[in-house]
Amino acid sequence: MQWANILHLGVKELRSLSRDPIMLFLIVYAFTFAIYTAATAMPETLNRAPIAIVDEDRSPLSQRIIDAFRPPYFAAPMLITQKEMDSRMDEGLNTFVLDIPPDFQRDVLAGRAPAIQLNIDATQMTQALNGTGYVQTIVNDEVRAFIQRYKDVQRVPVNLTVRSRFNAELNKSWFGAIVEVIDNITMLSIILTGAALIREREHATVEHLLVMPITPFEIMTSKVWAMGLVVLAASAFSLAVIVQGVLSVPVQGSIPLFLVGAALHLFAMTSMGIFLATIARSMPQFGLLLMLVLLPLQMLSGGMTPRESMPEFVQYLMLAAPNTHFVMLAQSILFRGAGLSVVWPQFVSLVLIGSALFGIALARFRRTITLMT
Repeated sequence: MQWANILHLGVKELRSLSRDPIMLFLIVYAFTFAIYTAATAMPETLNRAPIAIVDEDRSPLSQRIIDAFRPPYFAAPMLITQKEMDSRMDEGLNTFVLDIPPDFQRDVLAGRAPAIQLNIDATQMTQALNGTGYVQTIVNDEVRAFIQRYKDVQRVPVNLTVRSRFNAELNKSWFGAIVEVIDNITMLSIILTGAALIREREHATVEHLLVMPITPFEIMTSKVWAMGLVVLAASAFSLAVIVQGVLSVPVQGSIPLFLVGAALHLFAMTSMGIFLATIARSMPQFGLLLMLVLLPLQMLSGGMTPRESMPEFVQYLMLAAPNTHFVMLAQSILFRGAGLSVVWPQFVSLVLIGSALFGIALARFRRTITLMT
């Protein structure tokens, strides 16, 4: 083995990638537009929900309720008439329509407990479920604050002081942007290495490599470092320009420390990509196999939902997956500003899992080459 061979073969992989417009487009899209979309258009959260209000009272209290609906949770309220309410709901123009009845303020001050009608477009299931609680809380808070100006209201003897750490604004886009970067690092590290090997097999260039004085270890290592370098550079660009620049997401911890952890994660996932490419015989087969492997890895790693909410069997099983440890260290560093003294167990786990995956992939790669010869 010569390190010069690994260097030259890796440069060959980079040149081959530079002549593949589809892969280049995928890399650019995954670390720019996909990050921005995941942060600003999260369907599972309430974000600029369209709301219309029928104000039949036209009182200071009703105006106060109207002014309380503001971005980012709701779009600016649109004042409509009662005749327009049903037609706009039928056309899907408004997810919520709030109908404030006549004499609403007078009945509230008289203690009659009037009712407000809230119409919801239930086809927007997640937004409708979350938005109902938001609307109810906003209306109750505004009515309570309005009443306190006119009559004494018994106060609760306990005052709950809420302090939100690591995300004081409770801005969901911060979480969405970071998680998308983590998921795309995992996805592209598998795709690029696997596609590089399958492309050489389909173009019959693997046979050319076999007649040269190089070993399977050198071929595999060159693909790992070349494709890992591309993903690492793209993720660093995305964090600096898209996440911190365009989206203004504050990163608490050390980005160089995160990139070191990302490099270890790439070592493991690129090895997995080589392993999957040795199993698949064509690019369509590789795509189907990728779906079976990538989706469970991303869904059960703790990036989308907390690992603590999963069954214990799944929690222990996913400790064998490298992206579980990568999600833990990435969230600790980028969200909570953790240092190496906190995340070193995840670093060690990535080294061990990556070494095991590399060894398994190398053995499978050697066996595949033997069958080809």
